[in-house]
Amino acid sequence: MKALLAALAALSLCACTPTVRVEVAPINIYAKLDANVRLQLDEDVKALIQKNPNLF
Repeated sequence: MKALLAALAALSLCACTPTVRVEVAPINIYAKLDANVRLQLDEDVKALIQKNPNLF
């Protein structure tokens, strides 16, 4: 009987262990990346047009 009570006590203590979760909110950096890509493409296109003025 004591063994059964000890087992139940151990199970109840294990069932009540607290859970700690660390969650990170998503970071929205798409706008900055998009602006950087557009700026780089714009500079590349300007350089290509300057090197090849008869391109268009």
